[in-house]
Amino acid sequence: MKKRNWIYLLTFVCGIMCSCKEKAESLKEKIDRKAVVARHNVKITKVDTLGSLNVGNGEFAFTVDVTGLQSFPEYYQNGVPLGTQSEWGWHTFPNTENYGFNETLKGYNFNGNPDALYAIQNREDERKNDAADYFRANPHRLQLGNVGLEILKSDGTLAFPEDLKDINQELNLWEGKIESQFNIEGIPVKVITYGDSEKDAIAAKVESPLVNEGRIKLKFRFPYPTNEFSDRGTNYEHNDLHETTVKKESDKSFTFSRKLDNDVYSVQASLNAEGSVTEVAPHYFTIQPQAEDSFEVAVEFSSEEPKETLNFTEVETHSLAAWETFWQSGGAVDFSECTDPRAFEIERRVVLSQYLTRSQCAGHYPVQETGLTYNSWFGKPHMEMYWWHSAHYPLWGRTEFLEKSIGWYFDAYDKAKLIAERQGYKGVRWQKMTDHNADEAPSNVGSFLIWQQPHVIYLAELIYRNNPTNENLEKYQKLIFSTADFMASYPNYDKENDRYILGKGVIPAQECFNKMETYNPPFELSYWKWALEKAQQWRERLDMGRDPEWQKVIDKLSPLAQSEDVYLAAESVPNSYSATSEHTIDHPAVLGALGFVPDTGFVDASIMNKTFDMVDDVWHWDHTWGWDFPLEAMTATRLNRPEDAIKALLRDEVTNTYLPGGHNYQTPRLTLYLPGNGGVLSAVALMCAGYDGNTVENPGFPKNGKWNVKWEGLQPMF
Repeated sequence: MKKRNWIYLLTFVCGIMCSCKEKAESLKEKIDRKAVVARHNVKITKVDTLGSLNVGNGEFAFTVDVTGLQSFPEYYQNGVPLGTQSEWGWHTFPNTENYGFNETLKGYNFNGNPDALYAIQNREDERKNDAADYFRANPHRLQLGNVGLEILKSDGTLAFPEDLKDINQELNLWEGKIESQFNIEGIPVKVITYGDSEKDAIAAKVESPLVNEGRIKLKFRFPYPTNEFSDRGTNYEHNDLHETTVKKESDKSFTFSRKLDNDVYSVQASLNAEGSVTEVAPHYFTIQPQAEDSFEVAVEFSSEEPKETLNFTEVETHSLAAWETFWQSGGAVDFSECTDPRAFEIERRVVLSQYLTRSQCAGHYPVQETGLTYNSWFGKPHMEMYWWHSAHYPLWGRTEFLEKSIGWYFDAYDKAKLIAERQGYKGVRWQKMTDHNADEAPSNVGSFLIWQQPHVIYLAELIYRNNPTNENLEKYQKLIFSTADFMASYPNYDKENDRYILGKGVIPAQECFNKMETYNPPFELSYWKWALEKAQQWRERLDMGRDPEWQKVIDKLSPLAQSEDVYLAAESVPNSYSATSEHTIDHPAVLGALGFVPDTGFVDASIMNKTFDMVDDVWHWDHTWGWDFPLEAMTATRLNRPEDAIKALLRDEVTNTYLPGGHNYQTPRLTLYLPGNGGVLSAVALMCAGYDGNTVENPGFPKNGKWNVKWEGLQPMF
């Protein structure tokens, strides 16, 4: 019988087994999903710049303050900023100095490859450094504008945050609805806000006696990009460098046209009442509704001028339907029968992380680490983070969201191939810091990272696993084979020891290492071996023989270096965990060799247990990042250490803080970090549904009678 026929037979048998499993699951009591979600509705009772909330559809997001709109962007700029971003909204500053990308390239001689060219920031040459800065910052995601309220007090002066009293704001997660209530001088104001599920639009209903008195106006303000690492959407300078005009479509509809250099877009505001528009200052407008005690407005942001107007009811209807569909689909986890007091906080993070990733990370492209809220790292996605943003979707039975964004790899293919070619490798070398055009951002770190390379194999395998069709095999074949071609050509052959070495010329996931000296980091070694073997399996599914070049590397890849039965952070760092070591900061990536990466027998569990203890003991956890804690929980789960998995998820560290709205706080510079949210979802999926070969129910939770975790619709990891 041909291999493909065997595969079809096995798929048929697995289908029967899954059907039996599904019938058994159907006999279990179903989770009350609405109750799980509702008990984590977010409630805000004071002005809190870290308590911003958002509505969004995954391709567009709109972040609001306690007024339910973006009334105080400058006040919130150092918290979770009041951003309005879309996946199409990008801006590029003019290249007035005629920089060429080739000016960012520098030759390195790694492992006998003297002509390898890497895009870097050359601090020794002013023009080359300026060229790198230009291409690193351009293009950048654009803050599209703020839509807020301008409220007048009885003396005619503007109300500020300190004037808001009796604040009561709630995000209804099931409906995607934000209801905001507050008083101004004893007079109540109520605002209901929704985000549209189909268009890049929001809608709000404003109710207050102040409307009839003409003391509430809509405020539209359009900032200019900062061209800096962080853009919080409040740069109201440089008025002469961009254009904003307004056109009255009717007495109830107004269109703002925006032009920034060669980039244009429009913002259309449609009211249910007549209104008048006033230009307060350049790029600053108000609309005064002519209404008694309430009015409604829908605002659509578009790369082209909308042909039809929206209204509040349409946006509300779309939001209610989309969010209910989302919550009723895929996986759900219920901690309500757990008696350990830590369970509620884990459930809160799980629920809010689903909302945030769905509203900010479910578009057609990989997203930046601050999602669609504000720019970090110049608003560009980092492809080593793409796994953390998207792997949870198929694990939670929502594969379609991963299938949307993974298409970026096809768009990026030709440019990734050029990177590999100019460095002397086969196949494609995937960009680290990039943009929707798949251009590589120059970096003295990013250009030497490699752990983003196998991600596309891992993610495509998750898609295939949930839908094992020949169509998917053929669809992703090009990406997987070209990725593996690079992976097989990248290692350096050590003839003396008959082995392949990763490096020198590599910066690991733990980015505190010198690229000139580092080789054989354990996480990358383990991931390399797993991904190449998976690529071979992909060939076999397509009735193709195993690639002999790939197999050489699989068979002779260096083992993980160890000392005293503990895995080293890299073979080139023999004193990885000594008291004087400078390398117990940043990501504890060594744990990823068995945690993130499935167990293939390459990693010795007993040695990893000792490594886990060492890392737990000596690591500077105050110098880590949000996804490090889910990573540690995943490793603990695979090592059958469930109490350590709980401890990892809830470590009391600043970078493991989850704000009222669910965002993972890092630092004042990085007030939200969505890889942490995606990491929580992937880790909890593993802790519940387990992994291939696992026979323990809920393997990531202690068996002490306090963790009766119920779940449905989750998929096991590899």
